[in-house]
Amino acid sequence: MRTTKAESRTHVQLRKTAEVRLQEGSTPVTQGWVAGGAALTLLHSLASNPATASDALKLLHELQVHQVELDLQHEHMEEDRRELEESARRYADLYDFAPVAYFTVDSAGRIIDGNRAAARMLGIEQDDLGGRSIDSLVVPDTRPDLLALVELAQASGQRHSFTAQADAAAGSGWLEVLLSAAPRGQSCLVVVTDTHAPELQA
Repeated sequence: MRTTKAESRTHVQLRKTAEVRLQEGSTPVTQGWVAGGAALTLLHSLASNPATASDALKLLHELQVHQVELDLQHEHMEEDRRELEESARRYADLYDFAPVAYFTVDSAGRIIDGNRAAARMLGIEQDDLGGRSIDSLVVPDTRPDLLALVELAQASGQRHSFTAQADAAAGSGWLEVLLSAAPRGQSCLVVVTDTHAPELQA
């Protein structure tokens, strides 16, 4: 496998950091990396011979540097993992606690998932959203139009909007429905707002 220049620079920087940490005595907490038996045998053999004792010191130093490099890599991976988890939590909160209803539906208009506002709009628990049809939000005579628009949005890759009277279970007044194809996968993203919601009347 060919090593890129960026990978080479990263390795050089990692080694420099490991060398500095060893000199300063500020190496990270060891993760228990252990040198192989063959390496330890060779180290003992070299150290036992005055003619090769200096080679033993060099080998010992290389083993120490390598261990610190491994520990630093583990330290960086843990930092990256924590950052990714925090980023995922932030995006989950943005989605789950948004003040408008978000749905993900398949090409047939069946709900794959939705946020808390979506569940409240249908008057059900969030875990019960899956499998329901998005057209249950609107009155029966507009349901075919909504399902056709779901299919069109997914096929065209364009955004579409739809206004219809809300079904009794989904509230009162009219609903504004915005649809767009999901960036990946066979699904459609749907945002629904109640145009007569109390909080919008102020």
